[in-house]
Amino acid sequence: MFAAQARFPAESVALAGASSTFDRVGDGGSRATFHFCATCGATVYYTIEGREDSVIIPVGAFADPSFPGPTFSVYEERMHRWVAMPADIEHMD
Repeated sequence: MFAAQARFPAESVALAGASSTFDRVGDGGSRATFHFCATCGATVYYTIEGREDSVIIPVGAFADPSFPGPTFSVYEERMHRWVAMPADIEHMD
């Protein structure tokens, strides 16, 4: 799966409201718990087993066209061919 996401320290994020959840097991075997809006079904945030210190939010959830660009990239082989990552960021194979 390819996604643009923002990761924040869990202690810096205030979570409120109801959500539905879905667990997905990743390539490495860790479990990600996705939290969806109980009304519209949009992914609001997710957490990864073993990385409980972070809350991950899809970049599309921010209605801010000036939201900062990526600084780190993984799973580039899964990107759509029309997506281009900045050359000056950290790339993980």
